[in-house]
Amino acid sequence: MSMPSRMPDPYGPSSGSNLADILERVLDKGIVIAGDIRINLLDIELLTVKLRLIVASVDKAKEMGIDWWETDPALSSRARRDELARENAELRERLARLDQLEAGRTERADKAEETETAEKKEAP
Repeated sequence: MSMPSRMPDPYGPSSGSNLADILERVLDKGIVIAGDIRINLLDIELLTVKLRLIVASVDKAKEMGIDWWETDPALSSRARRDELARENAELRERLARLDQLEAGRTERADKAEETETAEKKEAP
């Protein structure tokens, strides 16, 4: 004689809608999971790992002031363009300074050559 199972079917028709409702609520309200892991040896702290996890929709995260992905060049094409533009401007400034230094060296070398030529003409 077999006994009927008392456990409900985990993938029944109602579980899908419940999961969707839970997911919608979590993304709408947000959830924070925080924890610390500490490793001590004889009351000496060797390692501390702080874990923070926030699960929320993008809109909710922005509402909370969390938008780091918008300025991360690895995640945002706009941030990548901004970083490239900043690097480009820095390189142009460095080139301009190098051009000025080179122009100054050339000018000094020309003056030294003129002085040397004039001294040779004056020498008997």
